[in-house]
Amino acid sequence: MSFVALTLAAGLAGCGLAGTSATTAAGAASEAEEARQGQQIEQQVKDKLQAAQEAEAAKRAAADKDSL
Repeated sequence: MSFVALTLAAGLAGCGLAGTSATTAAGAASEAEEARQGQQIEQQVKDKLQAAQEAEAAKRAAADKDSL
């Protein structure tokens, strides 16, 4: 009787471990996606900052040219 209970308990524990590993894998995939999105946002901010700096430099150059 105790062997059957032990076998049953081991089977249930195995199901829990499989669920845990599936959850862990899903969490890792989610974290990877969040990291990818974060990198995209960071690149967009850098691109916008670069464009703003270039526009400001062009304005300064035009103002310098007009003042001569």
